[in-house]
Amino acid sequence: MTWVLQWLVRRLGRMTFDRRLAAGRMVGALLGEVVRFRRKEVESALAESFPGIPRSGIRALASESYRHFGANMLESFCAGLVDRDYVEKYVEIPRLAYFFEVLGKGKGAIILTAHIGNFDLLCMAATLKGVPLTIISKELKPRALNDFWMGARRRYGMKTVPHHGSARACLKVLRGREALGFVFDQNMKRSEGIFVDFFGRPACTTPGLAFMSAASGAPVIPVFAVRKPDGRHLVIVRDAVEAPPDRDASTIAEYTRLYTRLLEDTIREYPAQWFWLHRRWKTRPLAGGTGGA
Repeated sequence: MTWVLQWLVRRLGRMTFDRRLAAGRMVGALLGEVVRFRRKEVESALAESFPGIPRSGIRALASESYRHFGANMLESFCAGLVDRDYVEKYVEIPRLAYFFEVLGKGKGAIILTAHIGNFDLLCMAATLKGVPLTIISKELKPRALNDFWMGARRRYGMKTVPHHGSARACLKVLRGREALGFVFDQNMKRSEGIFVDFFGRPACTTPGLAFMSAASGAPVIPVFAVRKPDGRHLVIVRDAVEAPPDRDASTIAEYTRLYTRLLEDTIREYPAQWFWLHRRWKTRPLAGGTGGA
């Protein structure tokens, strides 16, 4: 598989930005309209999340989400092309100074982000702009894809810690006054998460973000990269949320709900750009449970 990835990167590297964008959107359209990969699930999740949108609107929104996915996927494969000039030309970060202001207060910062827009480009742009960044990352499958992605991240000076068993490593990052990237929108196992309201229904959500903020005193800064109509990117840096005052279960649940609302608000602004292919509501509350925290 490695040679296939290398060939793909070379081919994509010869394209202009606009052609690569168009090709990616076409790949996404094929996945959604012809292959119809998880198409029914995507439309069902959208319909439940936006009950006021008619069926025709849900189908259009689903189709656009696949095109965004394809564009982001092909762009991410061109990691080697992303340099400071690329970021200057195609990535706008209007509140970068605010981010560094918060980071400069000496407690580090936890970046609350999600699979909206091009998450991988966000990480690359951050490191190229001088953000000392470590991200919590799952190992990808197959192994060749994981090696390709992790190698690309290391070339940009980005560090990673594993998804499980990395609490000490994460605290070390924050105590070193650096930034820790936390992807917050993934479904959790019932034993690892708590249920909070997300688009009107219970979603099993990690309490790890709130716990890490409380344990370290580091503020949480919501940061998302979304694609503009012209194909370029806008990095949205929201106001920082100060650390929870304690690690009581009720406090951790309260802050987890707050982070979830901030994420949901952003997705509602850019609904086609979230990764609806992810089975976010896969873990369900036990029968007879309240379903929420």
